[in-house]
Amino acid sequence: MKYINEFHEGDNIVGIYLCKQKNSAITKNGKEYENLTMSDKTGSLNCKIWDPNSMGIGDFDVNDYVEVHGRVSSFNGALQLSIDRAFRADEGSYDPADYLPVSEKDPGQMYKEIIAYVNSVQSPYFRLLLESFFVEDEAFIAAFKSHSAAKSIHHGFVGGLMQHTLAVCNLCDFYCKSYSKLNRDLLITAALCHDIGKVRELSGFPMNDYTEEGQFLGHIVMGVEMVAEKINNIKGFPAMKATELKHCIIAHHGELEYGSPKKPAIIEAVALNFADNTDAKIQAFTELLDNNANTDPANPWLGFSKTFDGNIRPTA
Repeated sequence: MKYINEFHEGDNIVGIYLCKQKNSAITKNGKEYENLTMSDKTGSLNCKIWDPNSMGIGDFDVNDYVEVHGRVSSFNGALQLSIDRAFRADEGSYDPADYLPVSEKDPGQMYKEIIAYVNSVQSPYFRLLLESFFVEDEAFIAAFKSHSAAKSIHHGFVGGLMQHTLAVCNLCDFYCKSYSKLNRDLLITAALCHDIGKVRELSGFPMNDYTEEGQFLGHIVMGVEMVAEKINNIKGFPAMKATELKHCIIAHHGELEYGSPKKPAIIEAVALNFADNTDAKIQAFTELLDNNANTDPANPWLGFSKTFDGNIRPTA
């Protein structure tokens, strides 16, 4: 099998890939075609079926493993696959592990570092809360280790949520060493909990899509609900500590237009917002560079990025 990150313009491809998206469209000339996204563990690729009524195109749906035959081309600086033949692959003809994007970091080591942060919190109430999630709740732990941090944009792979959470903790720990005004127990607890709602907002792989609850509520509201559920089982948990922690979670996107119900009102919420945004943006840029199909040294610019609202390129 040839992985998607090995594709080059002009390649003839025969292989099995996971269909992540599929929809019909109409060309300017009124001709029907199909837009697809095919993926494997190395990435995803936009694909076109220009003649969906062809004898070579069989029935298949989203989340099916599909054998495709086609040719790689370039459009607007990005690779795409024009598919001539496609049909649902027989069970047993593929290994599902080839189709799950995974973190490059060791999951066992990441979890050890997460637990080290839990153990570093001195407040008995925050410690009990963190242990109730990351030590005692086996269902949550399993979901946290395997979930992505997003459907797309950044950390959209198995272990992505844990990798992102750890990176945010590392940044917050650095902030605490640099700015004495920060309450470390509150900030580290908030960093560990800020995205826990994503285990309910997003389904597991291979779908990695929004759940019904996730569509209605979003991970920020769901995360606050999860924290509140655990706090209710901790006798004597100080009301103000609970409120400040919930505030950090609901404000961690920083701006109302970015999905936060409230803007940061305490210094720890500001720090969490910057840590979250820093890791998300750096990872998103990293993924754009890793998935870059441009091999022209005379023009290294990668084109317009919606995420960064501008034309981007790798460092010279």
